Amino acid sequence: MDEIEEILTEVEKEAPLESTPLTPEEKRLLESLDPQRIPEHVAIIMDGNRRWAERNRFAALQGHRAGARSSRRVIEICVDLKIKILTLYTFSTENWKRPRREVDALMRLIELNLRRELGELMRNQVRVKHLGLREGLPAFLLNQIDRSVEETRHNEGMILNLALNYGGRREILDAARAIASEVADGTLKVEEIDEDMISSRLYTNGECDPDLLIRTGGEMRISNFLPWQIAYAELWVTPTFWPDFQKGDFLRAVVEYQSRDRRFGSSNSRNRGNDR
Repeated sequence: MDEIEEILTEVEKEAPLESTPLTPEEKRLLESLDPQRIPEHVAIIMDGNRRWAERNRFAALQGHRAGARSSRRVIEICVDLKIKILTLYTFSTENWKRPRREVDALMRLIELNLRRELGELMRNQVRVKHLGLREGLPAFLLNQIDRSVEETRHNEGMILNLALNYGGRREILDAARAIASEVADGTLKVEEIDEDMISSRLYTNGECDPDLLIRTGGEMRISNFLPWQIAYAELWVTPTFWPDFQKGDFLRAVVEYQSRDRRFGSSNSRNRGNDR
């Protein structure tokens, strides 16, 4: 059995991850927040898994495995904060360029983690949604995605968007094609096309746009992630690799978010936090 198979076998045998209690510093950060100005929608580019593994002389898959624990921690703190929507950039359309064995193993790891965490998502009333293309994803992963979406569809808590096989330009292209088709068949006039119409054809239809975009790993780019939706999102970038990202890091991002004056292109201060 090679290293990748050993890692996947270990994950298969693992019990569901346990909840992590807040540290004293995290409790202090939590108490410093204004509960009236918690972001409604947080989107995260979970970067640095492979660099974390390289730094620690592990296989790349160990970085993704460790990153799953960070995802669990962030979901927990978002539930505690009553954040309405969390969108995690899980796998991009560009990630297919990585080595085939790594991609295949990552698909299996995602399926294992989704299966293992479903019970906890149900207990926390989290509703799972898939943002991205189905084509190209293996059947075993699609089956688990469909199961997670179906079993959580009536949950009334936070929406967890898994941006999996997702590309922002492709999302906009799909929206443009849908609108063009409606114009071509005569059900829509060109002059009726506006921003709301485009938004309604995106994968996030019916959801508010992200208020806060977090990127780990220190890179200063959005990497084709929600380019339409993050037009007015507050950006927070940390050099911390995703596997090292703690609840305290997330809370510091929210503290910083609450300190900013969100103008939305206006010269006057307005719409701070959730004051809409």
